[in-house]
Amino acid sequence: MSETAAVFAVVALVVSVVAISMALASMGARSDPRSDIRLARLEKRIEEIAAHVGLPPAPVPAGMEDVLALIRAGQKIPAIKRYRELTGVGLREAKGAVEDLELQARP
Repeated sequence: MSETAAVFAVVALVVSVVAISMALASMGARSDPRSDIRLARLEKRIEEIAAHVGLPPAPVPAGMEDVLALIRAGQKIPAIKRYRELTGVGLREAKGAVEDLELQARP
């Protein structure tokens, strides 16, 4: 086997291992609700830090017009349900996200 073929084989093996690792990690993250909770906590903490240093709040995610309309109408529980339908997150994460959107929607 030539040196070029050996290098190509090693690179292909490394790429395959990385791809398989990423696939397994993403499958594991979806099945573990603790990962969703940890991610939500980290996102909230990052938003708090950003507010502390004076960064503007993150824009409202695209596709959340229905949720914002429900929030403005004072229908928080239906807003949480709609958020869950749109994103597929759990109840706790949806409640936190809707509360964050509620704060951002206030003038």
